[in-house]
Amino acid sequence: MSTTFANGRPERRAAPRRLGWIRSGLFWRTFFLLSVLTALSMASWIGMLSVFQRGSQAEQTAELLVSVVTITKAALTHSAPDLRLELLMELVSNEGIRVLTLEPTDHVEPPPAWLLPEIAARVRDRLGQDTRFSRRVNDMPGFWVSFDIDGDKYWLMLERERIASLTGVQWLGWATLVGVLSLVGAALISSLVNLPLARLTAAARAIAQGKRPAPLPEKGSKEIVEANRSFNQMIDDLQQLEKDRAVILAGISHDLRTPLARMQLELEMAKLSTEAREGMQSDIAQMDAIIGQFLDFARPTEAATFVPINLSELLEDCAREAARLQDVRVSADIDGDIHVPANSTDLRRVINNIIENARRYGKTPGQDVTEIDIACHVKLGGHGRRAVVEINDHGVGVPEDQIQLLLRPFTRLDSARGQANGAGLGLAIVERVVTRHNAELSVRNRDGGGLVIAFSLPLAA
Repeated sequence: MSTTFANGRPERRAAPRRLGWIRSGLFWRTFFLLSVLTALSMASWIGMLSVFQRGSQAEQTAELLVSVVTITKAALTHSAPDLRLELLMELVSNEGIRVLTLEPTDHVEPPPAWLLPEIAARVRDRLGQDTRFSRRVNDMPGFWVSFDIDGDKYWLMLERERIASLTGVQWLGWATLVGVLSLVGAALISSLVNLPLARLTAAARAIAQGKRPAPLPEKGSKEIVEANRSFNQMIDDLQQLEKDRAVILAGISHDLRTPLARMQLELEMAKLSTEAREGMQSDIAQMDAIIGQFLDFARPTEAATFVPINLSELLEDCAREAARLQDVRVSADIDGDIHVPANSTDLRRVINNIIENARRYGKTPGQDVTEIDIACHVKLGGHGRRAVVEINDHGVGVPEDQIQLLLRPFTRLDSARGQANGAGLGLAIVERVVTRHNAELSVRNRDGGGLVIAFSLPLAA
């Protein structure tokens, strides 16, 4: 809904967009470093294995080939001619060895890729330099080695599985299995390493939101135990500090405002001129307002007091109260039925402080009144749907390099916003309460003059 107070015109503006950088978490950094370390270790291990076992593997393979050929050759040479056929059949069925006559017309393919030059050289040194190797003879796959018996040439065929080392596919399979197990281990180690830090981060975030986190478990390594114990002690100390501050605030409110009330009473009864009485009443009111600002700034905002409230109605009430002032004209553009989780009293204080800050410092140039625009809409941003409240005036604004100073306690930019009484805590109170409400606050100059103070609150479930 859109409601207008006095003669102001409502103005709708989009909330500023914030661009965030994507940062990798500590878990992923640890996981990545462990994965790289594992990959480098595996590559180094495979390289060293290949280098150191190359010679021994070549020697073992060559000895196996020479032994099979020598034994087969001896068996055929010393067996009776009528039993050779039976011997060849037995070699085929039991040992997977075939012996065929080598013919000049045989179709011979090159030796297998895994056959190293060292293996071939060692076999030829034992069986003769004319020994030949092949992976397929007459389209029959296997591992073929030639030998001769009394000048006759023969082929001896072995099954590849008996002498072949691990193939590339097998190496890839084993490497994949080891890699997957390593990644799982890296993820587990990263989780165990980062879990205490994640708990500490969540607890610190809860403290920033005004909540009391559960005590951190005091177990694990010595460093983690000491860190968690110190953090838990800090939580207890902060809790005690909050209790002490509540007592101090109550004492300040009573001990300072009681004399002020007595002074106000004596002032009313004293026979003073009207000018002197009004001046002293103004001083007393100013001191009372400053004390109130100190108390508001020091008063904590407990998240436990948050309940769903109708932000639209709250803003309408604050706008109506501000419109009753003679030097203020208020216009409002507020969507209806916007509910947010908040402390109603503290949130009303925030809105009133912003309006009072605009009334004091944001008078429209050339006029004796302050024009204030109040807008509230539900918008979709980087943190989902949120209620965005914007309150702006039509004054002279603030130099860009001094905007952030407005949120500092006890800071008043009199040169830019005009002279006024106060302790400089108005916007500092706003920033403190808004942060406790898990809201985002932004301050910027308005196009055409004036200052815009905007904050976005999460919607109630």
